[in-house]
Amino acid sequence: MAESSKRGQESPEQAEFRAYCRAWLEENRPPPTRMPLPQAAYEVTADEHRSYLVDWQAKCYEAGLIATDVAKEYGGHGHTGFQQIASAEVRRAQVPYFINWIGLGMTAPTLLAHGTQAQKQTYLPPIFSGEDIWCQGFSEPGAGSDLVSLSTSAVKQGDNWLVNGSKVWTSLGALARWMLLLARTDKADKYNGITYFICPMDVAGVTVNPIHKMTGESGFNEVVLDNVIVPDHMRIDEVGAGWKVAMSTLTSERGAAQGVGAVASSESPMGTMEQLIALAKGTSRNGRSVWDDPVWRDRIMKLYERTEALMQSSRRAANRELNGGAMRIPLQGKLVGSEIGQAVHQCALAILGMASSLYVGDANSVADGKWTLGYMNTYTGTISGGSSEIQRNILGERVLGLPKTK
Repeated sequence: MAESSKRGQESPEQAEFRAYCRAWLEENRPPPTRMPLPQAAYEVTADEHRSYLVDWQAKCYEAGLIATDVAKEYGGHGHTGFQQIASAEVRRAQVPYFINWIGLGMTAPTLLAHGTQAQKQTYLPPIFSGEDIWCQGFSEPGAGSDLVSLSTSAVKQGDNWLVNGSKVWTSLGALARWMLLLARTDKADKYNGITYFICPMDVAGVTVNPIHKMTGESGFNEVVLDNVIVPDHMRIDEVGAGWKVAMSTLTSERGAAQGVGAVASSESPMGTMEQLIALAKGTSRNGRSVWDDPVWRDRIMKLYERTEALMQSSRRAANRELNGGAMRIPLQGKLVGSEIGQAVHQCALAILGMASSLYVGDANSVADGKWTLGYMNTYTGTISGGSSEIQRNILGERVLGLPKTK
């Protein structure tokens, strides 16, 4: 690592790359869709949105903003230390998100760490371009936060595995070509009896059923697996090593891996914070704007301070010396960031008052009900990838060295 990078300063090459990213994103910003995009990539269901977002991701990949630091032999651009710059500039520009966020943020890091040479060369390039959408088959109706209790089974039959069971809360399941699948291959061994597979979604025996949330959206799905045949060459790592590989994937999902450029939402935390301030300035109460009320302004500025601290802390995540073996800063960022996002939306609903009850599609709603929709969607962040309670346990045990809870 260059001495300037250690001090938190960019090298001339990094500064030049940042300027390139910023200029390219400004010049190539895509036009808006006919129908507004969902607030986040995990709610994409329409073919129109899919084709639009796949095309956008492919352009960003070709421009070097995705897989920036991945080796060229796996479809990457072969740089070192540039991906975080590219991802930061994508968020700053508030351009459309990348639809293949599971492939970019979970599959790619998992394959790079545990996949075979053939798996990396076969699956990574279509992930980067958005050609192949991925979903994640971990949670089950009886195994959510207690993932090790999963019961989906995989039985070896010659060179294949016969898979039976069901997965739930599967984001992008209806659009995906491949699934990251955990299945039990040994009922007698709780942890070492789990194996990790790549499961095709377009084969006999795979049924995808949409789950409608309280928002009215259906980006989540239930996936039923009925005698699904998975070739052994689509197994990741050794038989029984699934729990170890899953922990690697979950570390990526929770933000501890820089990934290859996954951006699942168009709005950065600070961008949302600025919109909250604009909402306060534009909302009148008792003859003056909410922003002019010192009590409200103090509440909003405390959220601003927390958001700014989160953003500054995320900059430190690139420095491995600060993270330690447990990748403490990014793991902490997932927990804090999701809860700040929820608090910001709670504040927005309080500012709106009775108007917060008007939802998307109501002609009288503020910003087409985006704050109400956004508040309900913030629970995705505080639950998925390990709930806030699970996240606190991880930080307490792996980072602070506290004893496990009874």
